[in-house]
Amino acid sequence: MTELEAGRAQTLVPARGGAALHRYRDVLIALIAFAVLASLPLFTGSKALLDFVIRCSAYGLFATSLNLLVGYTGLTSFGHGMFFGLGAYSFGLIMQRLGVPIPVAFVATLVVTAIVAAIIGAICVRLKEIYFAFVTLAFQMLIHSTILSWASFTGGDQGLRGGIPRPVFLGIDLSNHVHLYVTSCALLILGLLAMRQIAQSPFGYTLRMIRDNAARASFLGIDVWRAKLTVFVLAALFAAMGGMVMALFVSGAYPEFAYWTISGEAIFINMLGGVSTFLGPMVGTVLLLLLNDTVTRFTEYHGIVLGIVILFFALGLRKGLLDFVAEWYAHRRETGEGR
Repeated sequence: MTELEAGRAQTLVPARGGAALHRYRDVLIALIAFAVLASLPLFTGSKALLDFVIRCSAYGLFATSLNLLVGYTGLTSFGHGMFFGLGAYSFGLIMQRLGVPIPVAFVATLVVTAIVAAIIGAICVRLKEIYFAFVTLAFQMLIHSTILSWASFTGGDQGLRGGIPRPVFLGIDLSNHVHLYVTSCALLILGLLAMRQIAQSPFGYTLRMIRDNAARASFLGIDVWRAKLTVFVLAALFAAMGGMVMALFVSGAYPEFAYWTISGEAIFINMLGGVSTFLGPMVGTVLLLLLNDTVTRFTEYHGIVLGIVILFFALGLRKGLLDFVAEWYAHRRETGEGR
């Protein structure tokens, strides 16, 4: 080994060790978070609180998956909700029509979503930013229209009726509310951990390079189209996971799950929580659901209140809540070190 190679090896070892340390730290945090969430039913008998966490699990997976496109790759999708709806409908139809075990239906739904996302993504990721946004919206409206018109298969505007069968697997009975709650929490933590590893991997930093300057990334030898297509499919899979959680929660699937407003909610969530921090979408999810649940108790004009809140974040803070907190903390730390 030459002196140069030896020097490179010495610099790479700490970097790899640091990456491994961050990975283990993320796994430890995920385990602690799951333990806290899973133990919640032991301390409270509030069904409303457990339902709230299940809804946060579904929308949190969905919103965080969108941030893989928006925050890390610079691709603003107006139609990401189509994969949320596709996951809910595919899972529900597979369970109703085929009666397979739930894990098999789960995997089959991800396969269907990956195929559809690869086809749509191969078309969309070639487009410029604004055209990408509107073409994804067009595909979402196409899927929504298909759901409405194919009533014999999807139930039309009434949605999937008759409930979703929930056969017991590995001792887990999803017809039991606590089992459903713990399973939803497990899927949330596993999904967030997987997306965190993607964001912190070399592929994740490649996405950041594409976001900052796609032309320069291409000059450096990165296949920009393939990287965008890959993250598009990955984001679709995690959105479908959120759709499956929601389908289990409501025991069905409805056309609203694939309507354009669901994509708008995901964008609002990212605006509320922030896109430059990984947990921003989760914070935004909790904020949006709390706002909806609280405001609707006092007025039917909850849309106006939500719009005012969005304007406050967009025009006042000019960033999401967690982005603002992270920036404030970093500035305060720099000020303290300067003293």
